[in-house]
Amino acid sequence: MKLAAVDIGSNAIRLQITNVTHYEGSINFKKLEYLRFPLRLGMDVFHVQKISEKNRRKFVKLMKAFKLLIDLYEVDDYMVCATSAMRESSNGKEIVDEVKQDIGLKIQIIDGNREAELINLALWSYIDDKPYLHIDVGGGSTELNIYNKQQKVASKSFKIGSVRALDDNIPETVWRSMNKFISDHISKKDKITCIGTGGNINKIFELSNPSKNKRYISIEKITEIKAYLETFSYDDRVNKLNLNPDRADVIIPASKIYLAAMSAASSKRMIVPDVGLKDGLMNVLYERNKMKKSNN
Repeated sequence: MKLAAVDIGSNAIRLQITNVTHYEGSINFKKLEYLRFPLRLGMDVFHVQKISEKNRRKFVKLMKAFKLLIDLYEVDDYMVCATSAMRESSNGKEIVDEVKQDIGLKIQIIDGNREAELINLALWSYIDDKPYLHIDVGGGSTELNIYNKQQKVASKSFKIGSVRALDDNIPETVWRSMNKFISDHISKKDKITCIGTGGNINKIFELSNPSKNKRYISIEKITEIKAYLETFSYDDRVNKLNLNPDRADVIIPASKIYLAAMSAASSKRMIVPDVGLKDGLMNVLYERNKMKKSNN
């Protein structure tokens, strides 16, 4: 069974094609293709509330390329989901309709709660009976989920994201709202472990030079990496640290968001599982196709 997931974010757009096989009682997910294209839709939307004509044309071309790959790999099923930038854009639905009509690719614009639900599907193997705060920082929004005894007890999406934070234009009321949500649902006596998802925390984790098989990073180490990054100019982060251009400017604002949430929860460490929306989409696709496949 071949499955494809597309995550249309505010800072970049990702396609993953996966082959699912069954062997000796186990299920194997093998990545056949992964593409990340740095189309920053959020920069348009968070400033002028719509996707520019230039980026609209690039987006449609990209969807054509993705549809060709989906067809060439003879994918059995796919899901394409758009998040913060597309849902806040005044012409987002119009562009989605254009892609459906001209290319035959169906895009779902999902809200923050649905986005969090999909990401959560990829997290369950990391969650036990202890309390956890899941922090997912995207370009346009941050999703927070709180777990206790393997149950999600609270969830909320905030208009705080790495692209949105580039110009320091996030109102103080939004920051206070996020801190209040955390303090309302997490007791100071709880020893909370955070779970961080998103491209920026994955890169911060990589820069920390973790030991083999380690998936934890401390709040002190995140603070240290942030301070280290701040000693470099944008050009140096691209050329000396070899960061992607669309990562080099947002990684510092993103680190501030993770640190703010961790501090509000009095959390000392974070699990970085390197999963995201596309992994949750794969989970949904597999579940809805496994019975169909077994009946054929």
